[in-house]
Amino acid sequence: MAVELVIFDCDGVLVDSERISVRVGTAALRRLGWTIDETEYAERFVGCSNEYWDEQVGQTPPGWYEQISQEYTAAIKAELCAIGGIESALDRLDIPYCVASNGRHAAIRDSLEVTGLAPRFDGRVFSAEDVARGKPAPDLFLHAAATMGAPPESCVVIEDSPFGVTAAMSAGMRCLAFAGGLTPPSRLTGLGATLFHDPATIPELIADLV
Repeated sequence: MAVELVIFDCDGVLVDSERISVRVGTAALRRLGWTIDETEYAERFVGCSNEYWDEQVGQTPPGWYEQISQEYTAAIKAELCAIGGIESALDRLDIPYCVASNGRHAAIRDSLEVTGLAPRFDGRVFSAEDVARGKPAPDLFLHAAATMGAPPESCVVIEDSPFGVTAAMSAGMRCLAFAGGLTPPSRLTGLGATLFHDPATIPELIADLV
């Protein structure tokens, strides 16, 4: 079926934020007494929903979340950049596209604005805040597709985490999985997605799916 909509994840696909998130998150959990390193943190939490995070972390002291938010926001403003090759891909896409992220709207907006990508997605930003369940449930991708007027089978999702790939498969969508980020390719293999390493090749990869 012809591709009518491309749905991009944000963190790790459009913006290189996951290294920042892992660093800040690992430090925060260590302050709670967790014995966890950045590799384990990435495996357990990259791409997860806010609900999953809250369930795993459990009780926290007063002000803990506020401190994480302040640390993450400061690091984003100082360090964040777009994923290499993604702007070239967006420039050459002749198919409607949007972003659908497990992040909160405010965080997605900040990331897109800092990297200069915001104008490309104006009015086409979807968050797990918009649905009952975030990824790995299919709700967010189905909501984005319905709002954009595209049937699920005509959508291609660009993801980088097992949570996101699982959500795309559950939504009945085709998926391209970026294997050049923090998630080891071995964790993306066998989930039903087509793996790739260079974001600049996304338009050609999509054309090959038709």
